[in-house]
Amino acid sequence: MSDASFDFWNDHSPKFLEMAFRTDKCEIVENPDGYGKNTGDCGDTVEFFITLNDNRIQWISFAVNGCVNTRACANTVVMMAEGKSLSEAWKLTPEQVVQYLETLPPESLHCAELAVGALYLALTNCRKNRQEPWRKLYPK
Repeated sequence: MSDASFDFWNDHSPKFLEMAFRTDKCEIVENPDGYGKNTGDCGDTVEFFITLNDNRIQWISFAVNGCVNTRACANTVVMMAEGKSLSEAWKLTPEQVVQYLETLPPESLHCAELAVGALYLALTNCRKNRQEPWRKLYPK
């Protein structure tokens, strides 16, 4: 997709365009049940904020400091993880994100890895907060 004849608006899939520009889940949540932040070698950063209901992800939002590809991947992770149990969310892979988006440039696979890595960090934080509830009172 690095070809000079590539037309961003016409050559990307509708799914990619929706995920790249969707903003309804861009939110920083105070005192979430799980929080994960991941920064890639490229300098992009993804943060996820998870709220649980029983063992399910009731709400997940994100903050991104990065390119449009990273934003598309973060939105896709949110869409795929919300409503899932914690164990189901652990099964999400970068390859599933890429497959869903259809037109993520091959040189941007690291954006999917970055977003999924941030999700895994948030899921790990959820587990720690459940095992030791006092941790949630002292966020890092």
